[in-house]
Amino acid sequence: MSPQLTLQAPVELPPPELTGYLEKLWQHDLGHSSGASTFTLLVWQPAWVEQHLVRLGRLEGPVTGVVRPEVLEAAREAVDFCGLPPSTSPMAPELAWALGEHAGVDHVGEDLRGQHVESAISAYQPRRLITLAPTLSNSAGLETLVAAYCPLSEEGNNGATCGDVVVLRGDFDALRQGLSLLQPLVPDDLPCWVWWNGSLEEAPDLLAALSSPGRRLVIDSALGPPRRCLDLLEERVNSSTAVNDLNWLRLRGWRESLAMVFDPPGRRESLSHVVHLDIDVEGSHPVQGLLLAAWIADRLGWHFVTSYKMDGDSIGADFERSDGKEVRLKLMPVPVGIPSSHPGTIVGLRLICEPDDRKPLCVILCSETGGCMRLEAGGVARMELAEDVVPKVPGSDEMEMGRLLGGGHDSTTPLLAAAAPLAAKLLPN
Repeated sequence: MSPQLTLQAPVELPPPELTGYLEKLWQHDLGHSSGASTFTLLVWQPAWVEQHLVRLGRLEGPVTGVVRPEVLEAAREAVDFCGLPPSTSPMAPELAWALGEHAGVDHVGEDLRGQHVESAISAYQPRRLITLAPTLSNSAGLETLVAAYCPLSEEGNNGATCGDVVVLRGDFDALRQGLSLLQPLVPDDLPCWVWWNGSLEEAPDLLAALSSPGRRLVIDSALGPPRRCLDLLEERVNSSTAVNDLNWLRLRGWRESLAMVFDPPGRRESLSHVVHLDIDVEGSHPVQGLLLAAWIADRLGWHFVTSYKMDGDSIGADFERSDGKEVRLKLMPVPVGIPSSHPGTIVGLRLICEPDDRKPLCVILCSETGGCMRLEAGGVARMELAEDVVPKVPGSDEMEMGRLLGGGHDSTTPLLAAAAPLAAKLLPN
């Protein structure tokens, strides 16, 4: 968290007093400080895995909602404890569900979700940060908390950047009832971002209510059933309502590396002669791989023909190039020793081009954590081989969210808008 000047320490108060308290806070108690004229950020922050790890005594509190190294370590240990496949992501909803099946001594840790603003976000000086923090207890009533702060820059405090923090905590029913408190808290004259920082299958009514028209939705299509994730993306794109996807943003390194491979003039012509595309992903969540395949197909002007299930959880698809030739896609789940924090992360890609007048070209890209050995099999020895490692893009989800906030993006980016509907077609029904 970046240095901050606390104007109002976190204070709990009855929900009916929330709106009036905030008005009084800025108009009277903090009359010397003006609020930032920036944006409102609404965050759905369940942190189910972290909550369960603390409950079972497998992680020391407090619960923050931030994916810290100690959370990842405890979650990876819990994958084995729950008897899940080793390739299960430490932040996968399946792990949270499995942990919930284990009874144990209910350790209590302080719940600090929403009470601090991560530096990657506070750098953009949100006027108001509202966090909805659902609890494990099904009988927890609505609790509300308020704080106010000013981020400190190297030049010192600037009152014009001050903002406040609001936390709504309780079970699902309590949070649904608390929605009536939100509308007066979201200024009509400022942009509003909604970060759904959880699985897309939970509380769809709350998601719909929070991401009402005019608000900019940010999701993570690595979390939740693949069909639900892709359908939501396609629905937002088709309705011309702004959506951004952290899972899409994580593909930046793959898109840039693939473009660099074909940057030399001698290779560019080969892009018109692709015949096969293989993508390997961690575990059985295919969305990131399908988004990358859809981006490649859209950029190269391929026409989608059909998709189908293959052995295991593999997915196949057929395209038609502009010259009428066939292109085949195979997306395969592969086991990994230490899975990344995001389900379905890509570990490798192979693109085979067969020009009529030159030696076939095989392009293989691999992640820093995954080897290229499987993709090097299958007759590539007779081809020109271009092989590279895709550097890991450093940064947390909060950093990616910060980039979105800093870049504006009041509409869906054109590349995602083109890729998402095609990726939805690539997932077999």
